Parts: sequence; C-alpha cells; structure tokens
Amino acid sequence: MTDISVEGGRALLGGELFETSLQIAGGIIGAVGAEHGRGSLGIDARNLLVLPGIVDLHGDAFERQMMPRSGVDFPVDIALVDSDRQAIANGITTVFHATTWSWEPGLRSGNNARQLLEAIEAMRPQLAADTRFHLRHETHNLDAETEIGQWLSERRIDLFAFNDHMDSTVADLAKPQKRSRMVERTGLSNEEFDRLVNCIVSRAHDVPASIARLAKAGQAAGIRMLSHDDESPEMRRSFRARGVDIAEFPVNEETAREAAEAGDFIVFGAPNVVRGGSHTGWTKAADMIAKGLCSILASDYYYPAQLLAAFRLAADGVLPLAEAWDLISAAPARAAGLPDRGVLAERYRADIILVDDEAPLRPRIIAVIAAGRLVHLTDANRLIRSSAVPRMAVAAA
Repeated sequence: MTDISVEGGRALLGGELFETSLQIAGGIIGAVGAEHGRGSLGIDARNLLVLPGIVDLHGDAFERQMMPRSGVDFPVDIALVDSDRQAIANGITTVFHATTWSWEPGLRSGNNARQLLEAIEAMRPQLAADTRFHLRHETHNLDAETEIGQWLSERRIDLFAFNDHMDSTVADLAKPQKRSRMVERTGLSNEEFDRLVNCIVSRAHDVPASIARLAKAGQAAGIRMLSHDDESPEMRRSFRARGVDIAEFPVNEETAREAAEAGDFIVFGAPNVVRGGSHTGWTKAADMIAKGLCSILASDYYYPAQLLAAFRLAADGVLPLAEAWDLISAAPARAAGLPDRGVLAERYRADIILVDDEAPLRPRIIAVIAAGRLVHLTDANRLIRSSAVPRMAVAAA
C-alpha cells in the first residue's frame, strides 16, 4: 500500500481547522504535521479543507441502480459498483446500504435482500467505500422472522432497523398516485396487491411478540439497532427498553426530545436540511439540530445530501462547520460502533476527503482517500511525487 501525505490543507482536528499536513501509512493516519515522506505520494491540499470521511448509516439510493424504473431490474453486482462510485464521489467512505425486507414481492422482497447481502459480502474487497448491510425489517413481515434471526445470530447484519409502514400503506391505497407506485414496485395486479395487504393486516396481533424476539436476538449478537419513524415518546421508550438506542426519523419534536434526554442517537435525513424541510411534511431537521435534538444526518435517498447539508448548516448559522461535520462523520461512526474512524487523528483509519469550499453552498470534492488508498481525484495537478522515488516505483504506484 502506497504511503500518502496530504500537505498544506486546513484540516479538521479536535473540532477546529488548522493548516497542517497528514502522513498516511498502512491504511491509517500515521502522523499529523509531518512533512512529505520519502517515497510517498503527496497531495497538494493548499486552499482546501481536509475532513474526515463521511459515514452514512442509512442510504437507499442504491435501489435506483437496482431498479431505475418500475419493473426494470439490473444485476445486483452492477448496481453495487455504480452505487459505490456515487458514494465515494460524494465523500462517503463508510456506507450502510439500507435494505428493506418487506412483505411485498419485487424490489423490497426477501429474494432481493438475500441477493444484496450475498453480493455485499462477496464484493467488499473490491469496493472503495467500506460497504455494510443495514437491514430494514418491516415488522409485519412475520414470515421472515426465522431467517432474519439466523442472520442476526451469525452477525451478517451490521445495523438492524424496525420499520412499520403498514398504516401508511393502507392509507395510500386510497391515493391513486401513491397506490400506483406501490403496486408497480411489487409487480402485482391491483387485486393481488389488495388481497396481500388484507392478509398481512389480519396478522397484526402477532407483530409485538415478533419484535420482542428479534430485538432479543439483536441484543444477544451485539448488533446496533434502530427504530424507524417513532411516533411518540412511549414508542421510543418501548424500543429503548429492548436495546434499540438509535431513533431514526422521529416524526415529532416530543419524541425526539424523549430520545435526546435519554442519550439516544437521533437520525434525520440530510436531504431534509438541504431542501429546507421534509418531503413528507414532517419534522424540519434544521430546527431539530438547532434545538439539540438531532445527532446524525444520513443520506437517506440522495448521496450528495450529507456533504451539502453540513455546509448548509454552517452557511445558515445553525452550527459551525466542525459541529455540522460531526453529524455526518464522528457521530454516525460512534452510533454504528466503529471507533476507528470519523476523526482525523493518529492511529485512526485514513478515511479523508479534500473539499474546495470556495462556494459555501456548493462544496466540491477534490480527492477521497479510503482506508489509506487514493480512490477518487478530480484534479491531477494536485499530485506531488517525491523526487526520491525511483522511476520503477512511480510506474507501479
């Protein structure tokens, strides 16, 4: 692995920006403030920000690579490679693909979940981002409990979320546009979809016990768990009692406040910040951040959103950039149980991005280093090669 030095940038260190250099060796940050190392590859970071790589706990934009149009499928391996390139180009060096396993056939079926898990496990070594599996379990999908429990016990799942979209699904049946999207995604006829929904709803009384069993299995395996769209403080307390300490997209302020007061991690969507509000009309993420009721921003459905949101928060005076960056790097790393990343410091994993911030609301990624490898570069003039490097070594680098 080629040693790399990042020279002369404004690096985020200990919550402040300092002009300094970083030395990378063996995939980790070896020294801060070191000069260009003999035989290493240098990157000129003058006039650039040097920031920890972004950690994305919940991104499902990869679904658009799997099914770019309703009923149009592409192989999972192709979708993963394309998603990896998109994530890296947007500064995401650790990505949790949020995979929904629902009671529906089609895009969010068990078959797709299995294929994606197997593909991630097989392809991890060739992907630039550290790619992990976040399973979003629709709690009414009772037939999947046994297999999911096995995955949990084998620690094949990196994050495990409890989702319940049943009420909204039933409500959307009366809305032609939303109904059409749901049905097209499954490949069923309208009549077949209605029969399936009625069957699933009829088993609702079995859902609480299933949640309890799976949460117990997740706790036993030491897997971090999330509850999605908590609707009330009582709902949040119930999940917390089962070891689910990450509240993902709480739908109102009182639920977010309950989570914050208990010390839970609270996730909102970065697109919410960038767009100035939720596309569903629910909680405004920037307001929650200003009130200390959000600790993590996820890409949700749009990979560029985390980078853009951090700079938007700084430009709007909601948070200084260093604190805004914590929402997309150090905090999600802590929530996911990954203590080796999210900050720039010696002996930490070398996940580093270089950003041109000349236009405050339009930051540009210039370079991305993931686990000590230069995996993305938009300006080759930034490369510095040591004069001490032998010609053969240059050719092989």
